[in-house]
Formats: sequence, structure tokens, C-alpha cells
Amino acid sequence: MAHPLRGSAAITGLGMTPMGRIYKSANELAADAVRDAIADAGLGKEEIDGLLINPGITGFTGGGIGLGLQNYLGMTNLRLMNHMNGAGSTAAQMVQYATMAINAGMATHVVCVFADTPLQDGSRSGAAYGGANRLPPRPKGMSGLAPAAGFFGPNTQYALAASRHMSMYGTTHDQLGTIAVGQRAWAGKNPHAQKQDPITLEDYHNSRWIVEPLHLLDCCLVSNGAVAVVVSPAEQAKDMPQPPVYVLGMGQGHPGDRGKAGSDWETETGAKIAAKTVFSMAGVGPGDVTQTQLYDCYTYTVLVTLEDYGFCKKGEGGPFVEDGKLGPGGSLPTNTGGGELSGYYMWGMTPLSEAVIQGRGHGGERQANNDVILCTGNGGALSYHAALVLSPHRN
Repeated sequence: MAHPLRGSAAITGLGMTPMGRIYKSANELAADAVRDAIADAGLGKEEIDGLLINPGITGFTGGGIGLGLQNYLGMTNLRLMNHMNGAGSTAAQMVQYATMAINAGMATHVVCVFADTPLQDGSRSGAAYGGANRLPPRPKGMSGLAPAAGFFGPNTQYALAASRHMSMYGTTHDQLGTIAVGQRAWAGKNPHAQKQDPITLEDYHNSRWIVEPLHLLDCCLVSNGAVAVVVSPAEQAKDMPQPPVYVLGMGQGHPGDRGKAGSDWETETGAKIAAKTVFSMAGVGPGDVTQTQLYDCYTYTVLVTLEDYGFCKKGEGGPFVEDGKLGPGGSLPTNTGGGELSGYYMWGMTPLSEAVIQGRGHGGERQANNDVILCTGNGGALSYHAALVLSPHRN
């Protein structure tokens, strides 16, 4: 028997700003994306009765969007509203909560929006997440040992995870590099992508170290911008202007205990927990998935996510990807807009926005088989995970 939430709601509107060094306030960018998403859905602002907000890194450091966005947008009489942050898993979570609220009769058309402005005029991209204004107060006592040794920030944590996988399973730089090369090839077909020039494995190896074993081309971009989607009841979606992208499955996984002795957080992620829920609700398995839009803050994140969703066995992610199957012409099209590595970095809205474009069949020369799309979000250092199965087919 089909799950009652399967296909009960759909994404009906999409709004995206330009990405990169766009120097507007987060509120301005969010407003632009929301207005475009509402218009894309063929709705009036007065028909929106739900608003879910994800502020990005500037939500922690000041200047990000908050609950005041409702007034900035001039929205009144909302029946659902929240300011959410599950890190990079938030985009998928917002769609999940919007779907459940719609089915509970708490809202009809819900806008989910992400906006962030980490890039400052005249500053390096590297300063956006690692500058003094982004770091917590200097830790004291035992908690200061790791930072004193240079172990702080996401780069070092993901480098540790990738290094452990390489040590345990023989994963190679060539295998990680193949992911980067394939996604850059997809980005070359995406006019919204920040990086469109093709790269080779040699370019990958020649890119500077960030934290060994991660090269520059293993790491995601930094972007200013905003993305918004509208979630609506399936019965209404079929009569709205854009092809509906139905939500067939939803899942989350947050393993915790990452500091506990014996924890395998580097190689066993929350994707394993989410996979059981999302595939069960959608009534599909890895073999039914025709494309994946995976959170790719690092190349390693793509590889370990594929393992944890069962596309290959644990430890076999390297051999699985090395034939280029994730890139154009491959058997498992992945991150077809270039992802966060080469497209743009809008946290979980990067894979979600491309999943909507693909689900509508609007991918142009990068369009892939969209029957069953797995879309994931990852946050922290492999700490938080959420997923959607999307499709243009309700049944």
C-alpha cells in the first residue's frame, strides 16, 4: 500500500538569483528569489500562506535573513512560518515540512527560501568561511588543543574523513578527481554555473592543496545568491503553469555521537538512515534512480553518499565512479548543473534547484532521464542529512 504522503505535494515554483559575487543584501536577494518563485508558480503573493526561511552562514554572523523577511516581502496572514537551520540539510527539510503541513491542512502554498551573502567586496573567497569574523571565540582548556594543532573548520574535518576512506578502502585521488572533472563538464552546459571552463585530471592534480588529501578542485565554491521554491498540493499542481515535480519520498538521518570512541562518522553517514525512509516512502530503490542531485561540498561527500544509499557496497565508491558514470553520457547522471563544486554554492538549494529544473524537463543540453531523482542535503561534517525522491510522475 502506497504511503499517504507519496505524491501528495509538488514543487510548483522556482526562483533563482544570479550567483557568485553579487553584492546585494540577503533580504534583497531573498526577495528577488521569492518573487520569481511565486510568479513562476502562477500565484499571487496573497495566495502564499506559508514561509520557511534558511539563512546560510550569514544567519550565524549577522546580516542574514530572519523572521523579518515576512515584513520585508509584505506578506500577511501566513498560516505557517519558521526560521530553520539544519545546515546543508535544511533545503530538503523545508520541502518535507511544507509537504507535511499541506497534508495536515495547515497551509496550501508554502515558499521555502535560502539566501546567503558570505562574499564581501574586495575579500578572498577563502575568507568567507574561515575569516576572523566567521570563527567562534578562541577556545580554552582541552577544547583548544585541536585548533592549536590546526584542526578546525570544515576543510580539515572532511580531509580527515576522506583520508580515512582512502586508508581503509584504497580510494585514490584519481577517483575523487573523476568526480570533479565530470561535474565541471556538466557545469559547461549550465548558463547559471560559476565555473564553466573544462578541466582534466591533470588540472585536478595540479590544483593546490587545501588540506591534504583535498585539492582546491575537491572543494565547493563560495557564492552569494538566493533560491526559493513553492510547494503546493498535488491536486492543484497539475493545473498550475509549470510541470509539477512531485515529492514521492522524504527522509532524514542524523547519527550523532561523532566524538564517541569507535564512531565511524567519517565513512558511515546519516545518508544510511535517510535512505531507508526515503526509498520506502517512494517505493523505489537505488536501481530505480535515474539521476542523482547530491550535496557535494567536497568530492568525497559525493562518493560516500553513493555508498550509503546503496548504489555500491561500502568501500567500493572509488571503483564505482572511476569510469565517469556520473558525468555527461554516464549511466548515473549526477549533479547535472555542476553542483556545488562548479555550479554555485547555495547549501542544499543547489541540488534541489537542479532537481526541479531536471524534473520539469527544462535542463536543455544537460537534460537527463528524470523518472526518479534522488536529491540530498548534508550539513556539518557529515553530521546532518536529509533527502527527497522527486519525479515528474505522481504515480
